[in-house]
Amino acid sequence: MKFRLFRILTIILSFFFLTGFVPILSLVGPSVTAITSGNIYKASAQFIVNQHIEKETGKNSYVLIKETLVNEQIDKKIKKNSFDEDLRQLVETRIKMTRQKLDNQNLQKLLKKRIEVTRSILDLNNITQ
Repeated sequence: MKFRLFRILTIILSFFFLTGFVPILSLVGPSVTAITSGNIYKASAQFIVNQHIEKETGKNSYVLIKETLVNEQIDKKIKKNSFDEDLRQLVETRIKMTRQKLDNQNLQKLLKKRIEVTRSILDLNNITQ
């Protein structure tokens, strides 16, 4: 009789483990933990909270927290990229302004030099008015 019970139990357990029927383990694990730790109130409260979250959002608490964290990270990246883009535009406009000022200064120097060359060619320096 004991051997027959052992064979039936072995077949049932092998069915659960070899067919990939894992959801039974997801129920057995927390219940064993709750029973061994003696903290049934905490386990039941967590179960109730998870059921309430799933009813409200349609997602379990793990997926909800994961998506929330992912969304926060995406928002941080967007803000960082926005700041980087603003900084890049600011630096580009400053570079353009500085180039324009340098070009104006170089143009003024070139004009002065040409005026001097032209005066020297025409010998206008020696002529008095």
